Amino acid sequence: MKYLLSLVALASVANAVAVPLDGEQAPFGVDYKHPGFDWDLSAQRLVQIEGQAPVWMTELEKIHAKQRGIKFFDITDTRDLGTVPRLQVKASFPSPNATEKVKPILKKLSTKGPRENLKHFSSFRTRHYRSDTGRQSQLWLRDRIAEITSEWGSKSLQNRISISEFTHNWGQNSIIARINGSSTHDDGVLIIGAHQDSTNMWPFLPAPGADDDGSGSVTILESYRALLAADFHPERSLEFHWYSAEEGGLLGSQAVAKAYEGRVNVLAMSQFDMTAWVKRGTREEVGIITDFVDLPLTEFNKQLVDTYLDIPWVETKCGYACSDHASWAKAGYPSSFTIESTFGNSNQNIHSAKDRIDVSDEFSFDHMLEFSKLAVAFAVELGGISN
Repeated sequence: MKYLLSLVALASVANAVAVPLDGEQAPFGVDYKHPGFDWDLSAQRLVQIEGQAPVWMTELEKIHAKQRGIKFFDITDTRDLGTVPRLQVKASFPSPNATEKVKPILKKLSTKGPRENLKHFSSFRTRHYRSDTGRQSQLWLRDRIAEITSEWGSKSLQNRISISEFTHNWGQNSIIARINGSSTHDDGVLIIGAHQDSTNMWPFLPAPGADDDGSGSVTILESYRALLAADFHPERSLEFHWYSAEEGGLLGSQAVAKAYEGRVNVLAMSQFDMTAWVKRGTREEVGIITDFVDLPLTEFNKQLVDTYLDIPWVETKCGYACSDHASWAKAGYPSSFTIESTFGNSNQNIHSAKDRIDVSDEFSFDHMLEFSKLAVAFAVELGGISN
């Protein structure tokens, strides 16, 4: 049964201004094709908007809803997410107490790798999940993770690591790098996530996605490298996730969360989405999201910032379904989200061809490094180190 499009969504979509495409107006209500994209814009999708019944809309209507700032889950393939009985052993989040273990690993972090990785990752015309270049960028990222594992991981650590693609029917897959915990202490998994895809407001236009979310992707990749360089053998299993299709309504992370329900005990999930921008004239700080998150885990994140970072945190809100942590929250698992600043001070070039490394000196790899510290601290404080 199809629901009627809600009045709010209908008004927003109907009033959306078409974005020019090579001098043309973006078509509305037609099945538009573009070279390099496998995408039927007339296809019907079931969309969940906060506080409303799910509604059916076309892929093109989804584009226009996003242009109007409407945040949503695309639940077409994950309608029962959050309803399946799940394994859940609640984790506690005590005050940070592993500084002697964390701080030596922080010294292994660098801006060199993130700069080189992001230069390449943002060179693809777009990383849209329905595009050929989106698939190519995902394969490059998968291979880069494997290269880092081979170069920096000890033999004993590599024996505990698996790198896999979580397949999706749209072509660009999510990527999971897992470090298995020790068998005697492993009561669940910790997840550090970012989304790998990028999009322009009109998706067929270029979208280098340097900040959204190339920055988060290479930020957690650098954390992964540093943990390997330190020969980190966790007590609890640790997974790094690079999600596909966040821009399409959190499609990739919802699919992964649905697969974990009833099978994997997720102790805590930490999302990194946009970590590079320091608005000129503002204080450098870490934005701690306080809405639609797990409050104890969020308070723990604040303590990690206080203990291990060189800059302070500030509370900010992002709204419903604003990044992949929301998929895990919907599934009932503790999740948190940190971002480059308050939303009011964040990068305004995202979802455009201007989301580049070189667009402004406000794009800072030193700022990104602070978030890599946060990911390392999260992993070690909650994951422990096995003997």
